[in-house]
Amino acid sequence: MSLLEIENLTLSIGGIGILDRVSLHVDAGEIVAVTGESGSGKSMTALAVMGLLPERASATGRIALDGRDLLTTPEPAMCALRGREIGMVFQEPMTALNPVQTIGAQVMETILVHDAMPRAEARARAREVLTRVGLPPERFPLTRYPHELSGGQRQRVVIAMAIALRPKLLIADEPTTALDVTTQAQILDLLKGLVDEFGMGLLMITHDLAVVAGMADRIVVMRHGAVVETGETRRLLADMRHPYTRMLFEASRHQVDLPAAPAPAPLLEVQDVVRDYRLPRTRLFAPVEHARAVNHISFTLNRGERLGLVGESGCGKSTLTRAILGLDEVQGGSIRLDGEPVFTGHRPNLAVRRKMQVVFQDPFGSFNPRHRVDRLITEPFHLLGDPPRGAARDAAIAEALTAVGLTPGDARKYIHEFSGGQRQRIAIARALIIRPELILFDEAVSALDVSVRAQILDLLAELCRAYELTYLFISHDLSVVRSVTDRVLVMQAGEIVEQGPTEQVFTDPQHPYTRKLIAAAPVLPELGLGVA
Repeated sequence: MSLLEIENLTLSIGGIGILDRVSLHVDAGEIVAVTGESGSGKSMTALAVMGLLPERASATGRIALDGRDLLTTPEPAMCALRGREIGMVFQEPMTALNPVQTIGAQVMETILVHDAMPRAEARARAREVLTRVGLPPERFPLTRYPHELSGGQRQRVVIAMAIALRPKLLIADEPTTALDVTTQAQILDLLKGLVDEFGMGLLMITHDLAVVAGMADRIVVMRHGAVVETGETRRLLADMRHPYTRMLFEASRHQVDLPAAPAPAPLLEVQDVVRDYRLPRTRLFAPVEHARAVNHISFTLNRGERLGLVGESGCGKSTLTRAILGLDEVQGGSIRLDGEPVFTGHRPNLAVRRKMQVVFQDPFGSFNPRHRVDRLITEPFHLLGDPPRGAARDAAIAEALTAVGLTPGDARKYIHEFSGGQRQRIAIARALIIRPELILFDEAVSALDVSVRAQILDLLAELCRAYELTYLFISHDLSVVRSVTDRVLVMQAGEIVEQGPTEQVFTDPQHPYTRKLIAAAPVLPELGLGVA
C-alpha cells in the first residue's frame, strides 16, 4: 500500500469542474513531481490532500494517507494531521511567514499546537530543524525576523516548519520559482536529502520540468484538471507519448530567433558607478557605517543591442537597475543615456527618464485593478510634454496592443480579465507606447509557465524586428538570458566579474562564479535542455 493514494478525485467549485478523475500515488521515500501549466489543477490537488478546499468545493473519489480517507475525515481530525502527518511548503515564503513573529517562534508553533512536547523541548527541536535546513542558531538566532533573511533563507524556515514533526508526507508547491539558480539548487538538494534522511514521501508541484528532472522518481503531467501522462522519470523523458507533454518539453528548450544587432553605437554608458547604503547604528554614539551594493561598475549598452544581467539575489542587480532608472542617486561615477546624465546635480533628469521604461516581474501587481487597460497602458503619457489626445490617443493604444498580440477591443477590459501571459503583454505594451530608447525587463518571465514564457520571448524577438528594441534583461533564469540576449554581464557582490558575447560566456565561462551559476542551472539531460 502506498503512503498517499489519490483515486478518481473529481472536484468542482460552485458547479464548475476543476479536477477530473485524478489518480496518483506517492510511496514512502519517493519523490513524485506533478507538473503542468497554470490552471491544470496541480495546486488544487495539493490543497485537496491538505483538506484546505474552498467552502463551495465539492469533491468525490478517494484520498488516502496510510489507508485513511482524508475526504471523509472531519476538520478537527484534519487539524491534528496537518503539520504532524502532512507538511506543506508554499511558493512564496514571505506570505507564508508571520512578519511580526521570530523564526524560532514560528517553527515552535508547529510543534506546540500539536502538544507534541514541552516548550523547552520544542525550542531545542526548532534549533535542530533550523540547523538541518542550513540555518544554524550561531549564525541565524531564533530571535531573527523574516525580513532579516534572504528569499532562500525564508524558504528554508518554511521547510523547517513543515518538517518540525517529521511528517510522513511533504508537499512542496512551487518552492523554487522565485529563487536564483544557486539557491534553487540548494533547496532542491535539501528536499531530496530530507526524503533520504526521514523516509518521507515528497509531492513536488512545479511548472518547470527541468527543475525536477534530476530529482523526481516519477512525474505526473496534468492538463485542464486531468492527468494526461504519468511514469518513471527516465521513461517519461524518453517516450513523451502525449502531445501536451511534448509541448511542455519543447517550450522548456525553446530558442528565440533574435535579429542581428546593428553596428555598435553607445546608448547607455555606465562609468565607475558606486552605490552605498547607510547601515543602522548598533549603539547610540557608534560611527555611521555603510554597505556597498554597487562597487565601481562600468559597461556600455549599444543602441539596438540586447544585454543580459545575471547574478544571485543580493548581488546588486536591483540597486544598479534603480540607479539606471534615476530612482537612486549614486555616490560615485556617472550614468548617461544618449549622452545625457540620468542625474543632474542631486535631482533626476526627467528628460532622460522619459526615454526609459521598465517591465516588472509581477504584471498583476504592477497594475491598478480599478482601471481599464486603456488607462493603464497610457500611464507613461504623463512623461510627455504634449501627450496625444482623442483619436490620436486611441490610435496609439490600438497600435501598442496590436504590437503585443492583443486586440484594440481589449482596451476596455480590466486587468483581472486576462491570463498571466496576457497581463505581461499588456505590461510590454505600456512600456512600448511612448517608444522609449531603452526598456529594462526585471525578471519579466520568471513566474510564467514554460509555454507562456516561450510566447513572450518570441514576442520580444518580433518587437526587436519591428521597433529595433534596446533592452537590459535581468533574470536568474540562465536559459532565458542565453536565448534573448547578445551580450551578458555576470554580477557578484556588487561587481561585474565577467562579461562578453552571450554564447561565449555560456560555452566557455572564465570566472569561477560564472561556472558555479551555470553548473547550478537545472538541466534536462535526455533532451539537452538547460545550459551547457
